[in-house]
Amino acid sequence: QVQLVESGGGLVQTGGSLRLSCVASGSTHNMDAMGWYRQAPGNQRELVARITSGGGTSYGESVKGRFTISRDNAKNTVYLQMNSLKLGDTNVYFCKAEGIIGPGIGYDYWGQGTQVTVSS
Repeated sequence: QVQLVESGGGLVQTGGSLRLSCVASGSTHNMDAMGWYRQAPGNQRELVARITSGGGTSYGESVKGRFTISRDNAKNTVYLQMNSLKLGDTNVYFCKAEGIIGPGIGYDYWGQGTQVTVSS
């Protein structure tokens, strides 16, 4: 089991910045990628950013150039720096951890989510 605890959400004005953090604990020894996803009410959960244990990154189209994902493997922590925030970034942001247990066997764990609200 992997436990994920997110922090850093809150209220910010358009154009502002926030930094989200997600700390993983528990059985993290075979954890691989970590990422951030967001989900507005009535919508599907969508990728915001993802980073592998080796540092490879991928981003959702709507956040490219504005958000940056990073991780500290020693601290089992992933960060999401969000700049130039827009009203459309208002969402609940979820941290996800992916791991590999064996050949063809993996796992996903999710955090409880943190609310980000962008106001005009």
